[in-house]
Amino acid sequence: MENMQYAEAVVKEFLLFRGFTHTLHSFEAEVEADIGHGLQVDRIVDLFFNVYVQRFEADNMVNLMAFLQKSFFSSADDRYHSTVRKLEASLNKYYIVNAVQKGRPDRVIHFFERHGDSLLRSGDDWHCWFAVPYMQNPSIDPRFQVYFSKEWLDTLIVSFRNFLAEIRVKIFRGIYLTFGKIPLPTLLKLHSERAKSKATKQDLEKLRTDCAQLRTVLKTKEEEILSLRSEYESTQRKHLREEKETANLVRTPPQLSPSSSVEKERKSGFLSLKEADLTSRFLDVGTGGNNLETTGPCETISSYGSADSNSESVEVTSDAAKRWAKEEDVPQIIVESQETFSGHTSPITRCRFSTAGSNVASASVDGTVRIWTPDAAASPSRNATIYCGAEIMSLEWENKSDRLLLLGTAHCGVKAWNVEAKRVVCDLSTDAAFPRILELKCSPTDALFLCVASSQPGNSEQELGNVGFGSLTVWNMRTWKFMNVLPLGEDPPVVTSVCFNHNGKLVAAGATDGMIRLFDMNGCQPITGWPAHDSCAVSCVRFGHDHSSIFSLGSDGKVLEWSLHNQGQILQSHDASLFCGMDNSRVPRHEMALDSYGKSLLLSSNLRSAPLFKFNGTTKAYRTLDHNSGVTSVDWHPLLPMYLTGSSDHSVRVTSIL
Repeated sequence: MENMQYAEAVVKEFLLFRGFTHTLHSFEAEVEADIGHGLQVDRIVDLFFNVYVQRFEADNMVNLMAFLQKSFFSSADDRYHSTVRKLEASLNKYYIVNAVQKGRPDRVIHFFERHGDSLLRSGDDWHCWFAVPYMQNPSIDPRFQVYFSKEWLDTLIVSFRNFLAEIRVKIFRGIYLTFGKIPLPTLLKLHSERAKSKATKQDLEKLRTDCAQLRTVLKTKEEEILSLRSEYESTQRKHLREEKETANLVRTPPQLSPSSSVEKERKSGFLSLKEADLTSRFLDVGTGGNNLETTGPCETISSYGSADSNSESVEVTSDAAKRWAKEEDVPQIIVESQETFSGHTSPITRCRFSTAGSNVASASVDGTVRIWTPDAAASPSRNATIYCGAEIMSLEWENKSDRLLLLGTAHCGVKAWNVEAKRVVCDLSTDAAFPRILELKCSPTDALFLCVASSQPGNSEQELGNVGFGSLTVWNMRTWKFMNVLPLGEDPPVVTSVCFNHNGKLVAAGATDGMIRLFDMNGCQPITGWPAHDSCAVSCVRFGHDHSSIFSLGSDGKVLEWSLHNQGQILQSHDASLFCGMDNSRVPRHEMALDSYGKSLLLSSNLRSAPLFKFNGTTKAYRTLDHNSGVTSVDWHPLLPMYLTGSSDHSVRVTSIL
């Protein structure tokens, strides 16, 4: 009722604004007489039979019937469609009969001239009716006799009234047993939409306030952490100085008697060991505890954490490297909850959270894509299963609307799926020379996406190690047309991974030649590049949290963070070769995901669990809970401490961590 009053007020305001005073007067009179505040069946029946038919207003009669058909009758159950067609045909026949009875055959001829074609297309037997205006007395013709009887007219009026009355009940009582949900007029939706928009704005303001408060709390806590870390490092340095001074005192003792030579040798041996220990500890502190590097055959790796870290973190010294000989040496991450989605029947190739995190898309080798909700309480309205007929090699959600999902196949196909309309809105065919769509990446700011494709790799023994050639193209998401090519040089290597920076102006690409390339999207030209992983391919690249660095994962299992301010400078490195190392005979498919705060890095894995690095001053290494087979795809929730792991055991797991 409130919506109705608001709509009436809007109509009155518009009529006054335009100066339609006569229309306003008529409208107010109609509103006052509208006792039922709704669809008046008797008035509509009177309009058809006593106004339009009697005044020979055929166009108005046909237009009103078309309006009712579009607005109300089209939502009826299929079994009622024949009733609607019969009523419409009978109404047209009554118009002809009335014109003949009043001696106006010219109106019949005019009616056939205006609407004859549509009558013939309706499927009813109208051919004989075209002879009516030329007959002397059609009322005695057996074909038309019944239509000139009063009983037929009374039956038609009653049937028409009853049908409209039933529709009125369905609409205004909200009962949809016979008919589908009939949409309300746009005017009646305005008030609800306005109230909904106002409530949304209030919620947004509240969330902004809460966010600002949480940022303040977070900033305070970070300052406390920095203060404690500074105090801890100061204490460590002081302790090291004291031990160094003690060692120097022992190294230069007072004159020793000859009889004490054995004691001197013993102390000398002690000093050598002590110096090595101090040097090792000093280097660990000096490097900040963030690097994890292999330096020679003994595989000495710098610490994930400080020497005093608790037992849950992995202290990566040479001893720790030995402990990393097997998967179980790495501690499991503490999990708050975990859910398993088992809707696939073949190995998972990719899984991705939607831009808002409310949906998950997962793809498998058999060409099936499932869209589902990680939260059981969420609405399943977007859930769908898509069959593509070819292996799905890449998935990507559009960044802006969160409505489009791009799918890349192994057979030259890129499909765009609208999750709200639940249909494919675009099906592109790419260059046949590069059939394998390895990755798709949408720009965070513009309506375009990158398509990473490659040729078929060599399969024979003679071609072993030939990973093929690659292409990197730009496509428009409004027109779905090809836009440009990002040049890769002669004999272009296979690009394995691409990513945009925050403003969409810079693209990083990793390739099988071990290079990382940077492209300027304004001119679609390369800016710079550098060899990232010696003699091995780059599996994945991702911009760091502040977009001043790039993480790269090599096929050797090494993770490197590169500075963009000082090209070639490695900020930190980590060794995950136990989990995701591979040879260079094929295109690497391992990937990594960085959480929205830049504090956690998750990798895919050849093993049943995946490595997870947590950066919080010191770097700690963990592993995820086990799948039954290798982890083929990973992704982080855009807002929450929650990640996805897809596996070749056909399952996808959603894990929340503390």
